[in-house]
Amino acid sequence: IKWPLPLAPFQVLVLPVTQEQMAEAEKIYEELTAAGVETLLDDREERAGVKFKDADLIGIPLRVTVGPKGLATGEVEVKNRMTGEQWRWPLAEVVAKVQEFLVTEGSKIRLEGE
Repeated sequence: IKWPLPLAPFQVLVLPVTQEQMAEAEKIYEELTAAGVETLLDDREERAGVKFKDADLIGIPLRVTVGPKGLATGEVEVKNRMTGEQWRWPLAEVVAKVQEFLVTEGSKIRLEGE
């Protein structure tokens, strides 16, 4: 499933690869939620492969992956589920970049619908 942004049950999925990244994932989740972004945190104690498979099945438009390699460089991996585009965003800019993405993608949807 690939939910269009206006119909998606959540706008963003925060996915920690392992439990070691949970604290940073929770922080990102809390910051996004406080900023008014409809966010889901995958806090299950499952293998990364299971989480990624389930994330694809759920179809939330934007996935923020918090992994050990990214955290080592102060980044998260972000995937636009509609287009397949992927980016690496600095931790300090995640909330601002998510908000920018939502505004930009929301504008595209409105323009296409007019």
